[in-house]
Formats: sequence, C-alpha cells, structure tokens
Amino acid sequence: MTAQTTDAATIRVALVDDQQLVRAGFRMVIDSQADLEVVLEAGDGAQAVRALDPAARTATGPVDVVLMDVRMPTMDGLEATERIVSRATPEAPAPKVIVLTTFDLDEYVLAAIRAGASGFLLKDAPPEEMLAAIRTVHRGDAVIAPSSTRRLLEHLVTALPDDAPSATDHPAHQAVAQLTEREREVLVLMARGRSNTEIGQDLFVAEATVKTHVGRILAKVGARDRVQAVVVAYEAGLVRAGS
Repeated sequence: MTAQTTDAATIRVALVDDQQLVRAGFRMVIDSQADLEVVLEAGDGAQAVRALDPAARTATGPVDVVLMDVRMPTMDGLEATERIVSRATPEAPAPKVIVLTTFDLDEYVLAAIRAGASGFLLKDAPPEEMLAAIRTVHRGDAVIAPSSTRRLLEHLVTALPDDAPSATDHPAHQAVAQLTEREREVLVLMARGRSNTEIGQDLFVAEATVKTHVGRILAKVGARDRVQAVVVAYEAGLVRAGS
C-alpha cells in the first residue's frame, strides 16, 4: 500500500486490486493525465478500509475516487465499499467508488451499487473510458452511460427477480409513486442508459430541464445518484430487463 501527496486541484484516485500488475497498468494510465493522480494503492479491501479511514486520511490527504476490484482476499470489494461509504460524514465525505467487474460478476455489481458504489466499469474497458468514468463520478454523476456499461446494465438486471415486487407498500413502489408522469419518463430513460443530453433530445426539452427533473427524482426516491435511482426503477417494475 502506498500513498503520496498531490495538488489540491487534482482528482485523487485510489486503486484497490489484489493484482499488482493490474494496479501498475491503471496507475500508468491515470498518472499520464494532468488532472488525475493515483495517491493510494491497496491489495485488498481490508487495507483500503484502513487507509481510507477519515482519521488516517488526515495524514495521507483525501481521496476523491476509488477504483475497487470485487474479488480480493481478506475482504472483498463489496464489504469494503459498504464500510467506506457508510463512514461518510458532512466533515469527511466518503470517496466515490467505481467497481471494477466483468460480465460474470453481475450479481456482485448489483450488490456493490446497493452498498454505495457510484458506478461500475468493465476491467477490460479502453483506457479513455476508465479516465472518463473517473472524471464523471468525481463531478457527481454515476457511470452508466458509456456503451459498454449500458450493455452491462442490461445484463446486470437479470440478477433481479423476473417479477417486480407486487406489494404496493414495497419501498421501491412507494418511491416511484411519488414521481410525476414526466419524472417517470425521465427515470425510464435514465434506466436505459441515456445521458441528460440524450434525454432532452428524446423528450424535446432543454438539458437544464432534464437536470432539474433528475435532481427531483433523486430526492423523491432517496437515491444518492443515478445508479441507485435506476436500481429503484427496476425493483419497482418501472423498467424490465431487455425493455
């Protein structure tokens, strides 16, 4: 596990993966960018949890985004993500977590999103997609729009039950019931991986209007970001796999 200091304007990245060669490859790509820098590495989830503890970060400095592998010894990426995100406070916000995955780990990705991950990325994604994902998550958006993650999202929802929850008192139903008809339309398009610009084009409204709708949707369904809102949409049966 290593750490270093960097300029405050730089997006500070932590790499959590049990394969040193994988971390080295990611570090080389990330450190080649003027606005990104790897400031911490960990070989398993337990190391990451310790290193990202708010008290420990007073010495190492804050981390903005974590690239988190799922399958690791000692503590996997799911438990590590949940622990890291759950310790957030107004004074010490938790870093955003991007889960690194492959198609055969879909059920783990869903669990990671529920645990607090802000997105997911295929391990074999092109370098430019990884860099874009880091920047996207850092500015507060979720990573669901790129074509490969859009396909992954469609594949991911097969891990959800075939039938949506039937009870009207189910939390997902209650959350979606608060939405206006227009907000439901926007949420469906979000679940299909559409960006704000694309949603605006689909609905013939300005992108600023879409952003307003998205903000209201997140507030009403109690979602931290777009990914969580999309999971609610699937769980409520508003969107089905392959639709």
